Amino acid sequence: MLTSLNRIFSPIVSGVLLTIIISSCQGANVLTSANNSQTNQWQKVTVIEGLEHPWSMVWLPNGEILITERPGRLRVVREGKLDSKAIPGVPEVFAVGQGGLLDVAIHPQFAQNRWIYLTYAHGDQEANRTRVARAVYDGTSLRDLRVIFEVSQTKTGSQHFGSRLLWLPDGTLLVAIGDGGNPPLQLAGDLIRKQAQNRQSHLGKIIRINDDGSIPKDNPFGGSKIWSYGHRNIQGISFDPMTKRVWATEHGAKGGDELNLIEKGKNYGWPVVSASQEYGTNNPVSREESRLGLINPKTIWTPAIAPSGLVFYTGNRFPNWQGNLFAGGLVSRDIRRLEVDKSGEIINQEAIPIGQRVRDVRQSPDGFLYLLTDEGNGQLIRIEPPSNL
Repeated sequence: MLTSLNRIFSPIVSGVLLTIIISSCQGANVLTSANNSQTNQWQKVTVIEGLEHPWSMVWLPNGEILITERPGRLRVVREGKLDSKAIPGVPEVFAVGQGGLLDVAIHPQFAQNRWIYLTYAHGDQEANRTRVARAVYDGTSLRDLRVIFEVSQTKTGSQHFGSRLLWLPDGTLLVAIGDGGNPPLQLAGDLIRKQAQNRQSHLGKIIRINDDGSIPKDNPFGGSKIWSYGHRNIQGISFDPMTKRVWATEHGAKGGDELNLIEKGKNYGWPVVSASQEYGTNNPVSREESRLGLINPKTIWTPAIAPSGLVFYTGNRFPNWQGNLFAGGLVSRDIRRLEVDKSGEIINQEAIPIGQRVRDVRQSPDGFLYLLTDEGNGQLIRIEPPSNL
């Protein structure tokens, strides 16, 4: 079991600080990490600008990119250009605070069925919840939209909706759901965040469903959609196809952001155990940072980086990065590259500076890294090797 010290201070690239050298290469920012044995050299290329709070992206088989904007728009990028018109047919969303149109994913057999999946906040300030909807995308609009999942109870406020999507190899879908919000927000007469430990509630959980929203027969709690619990607010989730592991990042409160290795039926502790402090008071959320039977995170970030999208890199554009995790940072305004050993431990960590709030990180079908920045002028940025390499 991890000690408190190990849980708070993550490894920083072989124990040394990185020196970042920034130069210019054909109009793009080229960055080289010193004190690192790998050839970690890259450039940032801005693909498009003018997005309003972009949240997620997905590639279609024809090379187009779908991007969600939190106010409730689904956009499409064709041949490197953003279509001026949003895709019609998106459901009405509760676009207040952290709510709105959130994640987007396509069905593993999209080429045959044309199904796309959206997560979004639905309702109003007094009664809202996270939903998952499925629709057919015909190339110009969404049709036959149907809600296939919604959180079991409504809540007030505009915090902690989650809600990343991840397809597993067996064709089932994981959906990350936030705990509902910070104190003093309550539900059923107690702090709403305690619902993360209530297996009768979807709040603070990863749920697993079939592609139509039904319950897989081998879920860990018979007749329940819950896959794991004790989560605060997961904002990144990714699958390692080599080891069949599921990774997730979630926000702590003040500090205590976590990278977790997700296992079926496990309890990840929130808010019973945490390295977080309460907003305003700086008191610990819990007097315990670990407890027998609860799963410890693989990395904790204190101070907080506010982790966002997460991807396990398998591409060939950066051979030295194969098998690494990449986590976006909203507050840290960077991407964290994390090296994982065979046992699932994090052995190195590097900060790749972006200079903007990073909302999502994805690997493109051709092996580049793409990211979305959540600024007034949201951007789609490609990370690629410098053109002179």
